[in-house]
Amino acid sequence: MDLKEKLLSSYLVFEDRVDIDSYVHNLRNDAIKIFEEKGFPTKKEEAWKYTSLNKILKEDYSVFPKQENTIEYSDVKKYFIHDIDSFKIVFIDGKYSSHLSQTTHDGMDICLMSSALSKPKYRLVIENYFNKAATQDSLPSLNTAFSSEGAYIHIPKNKLVEKPIQIIYFSTGNESANMLQPRNLIVVDENSHVQIIERHQSLNSNPVLTNSVTEIFTNKRAIVDYYKIQNDSLNASLIDNTFIQQKQESVASVHTFSFGGKLVRNNLNFYQNGERIDSTLKGVTIIGNNQHVDHNTLVHHIEPNCESHQDYKGIFDENSTGVFNGKIIVEKEAQKTNAFQANNNILISDKATINTKPQLEIFADDVKCSHGCTIGQLDESALFYMQSRGIPKKEAKALLMYAFSNNVLNSVKIPEMKQRITKIIANKLGVNIGFDL
Repeated sequence: MDLKEKLLSSYLVFEDRVDIDSYVHNLRNDAIKIFEEKGFPTKKEEAWKYTSLNKILKEDYSVFPKQENTIEYSDVKKYFIHDIDSFKIVFIDGKYSSHLSQTTHDGMDICLMSSALSKPKYRLVIENYFNKAATQDSLPSLNTAFSSEGAYIHIPKNKLVEKPIQIIYFSTGNESANMLQPRNLIVVDENSHVQIIERHQSLNSNPVLTNSVTEIFTNKRAIVDYYKIQNDSLNASLIDNTFIQQKQESVASVHTFSFGGKLVRNNLNFYQNGERIDSTLKGVTIIGNNQHVDHNTLVHHIEPNCESHQDYKGIFDENSTGVFNGKIIVEKEAQKTNAFQANNNILISDKATINTKPQLEIFADDVKCSHGCTIGQLDESALFYMQSRGIPKKEAKALLMYAFSNNVLNSVKIPEMKQRITKIIANKLGVNIGFDL
């Protein structure tokens, strides 16, 4: 039986095991029908033209863990941003880990999706927000059908969350191959501010496929800073679907740092439903060794006087493949829009590949929009200059590549996060940068 058939047959078992009210039950049934009709995306679809899932779908994934697994903090401490005080929502093989987590209900809800889906006190928020931003595509629908656990974050009005929230999904690899489908719902009410860090991490070399969906709602004048660290093992694949609905005068930014994993597909979608909205999408990708990273972005400008800024940097070595497919849509009513999009790439190896496709669809006539991409190699004259000043060639290359990605790092607002990413970049480049930021 192939993976699609296995998931469809497993859905009936899953529904019997999960105690969910009729509202969510109906959403699940509709979602599994969509997945059954559409199946997994293929390269015949324009949005997936450069990314094939065939190799990762051949594994015999376990849909449900056979046992609950535990891990010690000392064994995974390095995967946390551990030098800051933070809330933590931690999952092991899709199951909540209470001893690794620090949640709260003190003036806000930083807790579990399973609680929100099953307890009456969360019913109003679930009916107003759950599955309201996610599209009806096959993979988000598959996640909706199987969603039972993940992070549930609700920040009420006029609340500054004083410390970041870390959401971490660990895969122990105790199954020969495992498929995970985490679901996150984040609602930030009027005038509130939150910072969130998300990471998916395998702890051994067994294959894991994660199909994740995150819905983020930033209400009036809310601020959301979201950071994704993707530095997984070479047998881990991630399909990340993130949907952000913004109301007037809100500010939302997502920084995606893609360094590890066998195949990573980031579907990042912003919808601007109000005036004077600011959206930021930035990313750094550094890969090699047959890795594949695909950034698929959408910013939909619906109302006037809004801004969006996209800046993605890619460094590709060995037989790696990069994809950037970015789209900006400006509706007729969205006058005075200011939209910027850039994708710049460096190919270190002759065998590396980058496919980039920036797109603009503009139906308004009073806008300021720009997009573009570059693909090149390191500047030989700059390399020669640095070597003539006594810097070894390897370090000179690393410094040039670090400088290339630095403008993305400059907009990271958590200093400890910035230091961690700097160290990861130095490790990927094989040098000691020699300074802290």
